[in-house]
Amino acid sequence: MVPGDLVTLRPMEPSDADALWRWNHDPDVMRWMSDGYAQSLAQVRKRMEEQPRNAYGDVLYGVEVRADGTLIGLVRLRDAEPETGCAELDIYLGEKEYWGRGYGTDAMRAICRYGFEKMRLHKITLTVVTENHGAHHLYRKVGFVEEGRLRQVFRRDGRWYDMFTMGLLRGELR
Repeated sequence: MVPGDLVTLRPMEPSDADALWRWNHDPDVMRWMSDGYAQSLAQVRKRMEEQPRNAYGDVLYGVEVRADGTLIGLVRLRDAEPETGCAELDIYLGEKEYWGRGYGTDAMRAICRYGFEKMRLHKITLTVVTENHGAHHLYRKVGFVEEGRLRQVFRRDGRWYDMFTMGLLRGELR
């Protein structure tokens, strides 16, 4: 368990598959995320049952509200390599009623502290669609810095969008 002020990060369970499937089929939640090909609920359940345990290279946590234990999203540090001390971060809140209330900020801070303190990472990176203003604001708020721009790599509604690459070094977390 990784504590934050508003949330607790905990390993994902097979029983979380229903929520994950629901979030992944919500157009508002998936608006600025790569959603790949749709999967059935049975496929998501099977994937969650076969999910390898968390290890240095790939850590997946559910985001729970500390006050009542409601699962509202997930965070992941992936592609971590001890040789480089770098990992990529993915996050989303699937329960829309928790958007804009500080839960995403708290989850970001908690997973970044975990990465820097427990995993001894030097740098955490992410990508964000340039039009995803809410996420971009959140990432800057916790200390991420724009490091580059990937041109026309995300397609949604028949239009191509750019993405920012952003990075956070140990000691930069706010």
